[in-house]
Amino acid sequence: MKRMLAVVFSVLILAGPAQAQQKPAAGAPSAAQDGFVPVDAPVSPEDAMPAPRLVATAYGFIWVVFFGYLVSLRMRLSKVERELAMVGRRAGSGGGTS
Repeated sequence: MKRMLAVVFSVLILAGPAQAQQKPAAGAPSAAQDGFVPVDAPVSPEDAMPAPRLVATAYGFIWVVFFGYLVSLRMRLSKVERELAMVGRRAGSGGGTS
């Protein structure tokens, strides 16, 4: 499970920069070549990003990861508590030969 999560996060982290570095189509001048060009017309709805939905999705993802981590931490802590109780019972019953 941990390896699968590590692979998924690695792919997500490595795929982002690769997508951002794609070259523009041939013959199309880039903004860096032409310099700054101000926008005269308002942005069309097709070009606008749905910011509230993206922010809500990002916050939701972070909260899910956070609570998943808390559940994982609690499960590991419970396992350690059980092992300590078992060691305490063994030590208290005089299982040693010394």
